[in-house]
Amino acid sequence: MERVAIDDVDVVTNPMGVHDLRKPVSRALGTEHVAMNYFELAPGDAFSGGLHTHGDQEEIFYVLSGTATFEVGRERERVEVGPGELIRFAPGEFQSGFVPEDAGEEVVAWAVGAPGARHDFEEIESIVECRECGGERIHDTELTDAGRFRFTCTDCGASFSP
Repeated sequence: MERVAIDDVDVVTNPMGVHDLRKPVSRALGTEHVAMNYFELAPGDAFSGGLHTHGDQEEIFYVLSGTATFEVGRERERVEVGPGELIRFAPGEFQSGFVPEDAGEEVVAWAVGAPGARHDFEEIESIVECRECGGERIHDTELTDAGRFRFTCTDCGASFSP
């Protein structure tokens, strides 16, 4: 049995600086088969660095307070998720969640992913602007030894770190 209080979990933020408070609860609990993160997002903050998919993991977001906006699929259909609501993304489904800059309140939410307590970065793809091809393209996503993301275009092979 493992037990932890949210106040005792260290803050670990996204390398792209898209939020100020993310607490990886699964790391504190030592889980092996589920990832669990607690977020407090101010207006303008995001859960992750942009539209992406996890080929190896489904994700569920539960909003405790405030309203988060999610972009779903390559078409970026917008879905608002409010207090007491949840949204699920299947493995391979593109998604991104954020709090609009003009939102009047912060969002407190949980993100739960399974199976696996950590992402397999070889299974993550992001849709970002390719600096060589131009336009949005699918990029393989890698976490470098320096703790930064590296995106590699699946069309032309060009790589960059934001």
